[in-house]
Amino acid sequence: MSLLERIVVDPDVAHGRPGVRGTRVRVSDVLSLLASAVPEAEILEDYPYLTADDIKACLEYAAARADHAVLIAS
Repeated sequence: MSLLERIVVDPDVAHGRPGVRGTRVRVSDVLSLLASAVPEAEILEDYPYLTADDIKACLEYAAARADHAVLIAS
């Protein structure tokens, strides 16, 4: 399974924001924790229903969303 398959968008969960499959944890929540320098081990301890692959999936999702085509006006 691709890591990105762990990320879902469900209008009935978290108001349709991207989240980790089978949880109510939003991708943005995981990214905010990582950006605040919370160690992965602490995140996994605080959210025992998450896995290390879920955290990697959030990072991969964010990287994919941040990548965009560069348009050059002629």
